[in-house]
Amino acid sequence: MQMTSSRSGSRFAQYTPYALALLRIVVAFLFLQHATAKFFGVPHVAALDGVRLFSLFGVAGVIELAGGLLVLIGLWTRLAAFLLSGEMAIAYFMVHAAQGSILSPMLNGGESAVLFCFIFLLFAAAGPGAWSVDGMRARSASTWR
Repeated sequence: MQMTSSRSGSRFAQYTPYALALLRIVVAFLFLQHATAKFFGVPHVAALDGVRLFSLFGVAGVIELAGGLLVLIGLWTRLAAFLLSGEMAIAYFMVHAAQGSILSPMLNGGESAVLFCFIFLLFAAAGPGAWSVDGMRARSASTWR
């Protein structure tokens, strides 16, 4: 009994750019909330009250705001996602792993940092998917050739 044919495995492949775009948009929206919580108090996180721009959390907030917006709209996605992936790796090791249990993000509160790190690494490698400014720019450039 044959479970799948080689053709049925590609049945959903046509939707990959759209799934990647939806993931990019949702992840960027969730990530942007870290920046807006730091600078605008929305959503309010008591631990982030009084974050100063020229502090480690302030610089992280600027990176999160700029990078999150770029990833959200899909502009310079690969570069922005690569930088955000690095920021989340640094955040994990500086903040979460420093609390102990370096190999257990569930215990040190670093699950979201690890997930953001690897999802952004995926965007750096795979690109923005459909519905992106990068895609519009590429299509526009190809019409002028």
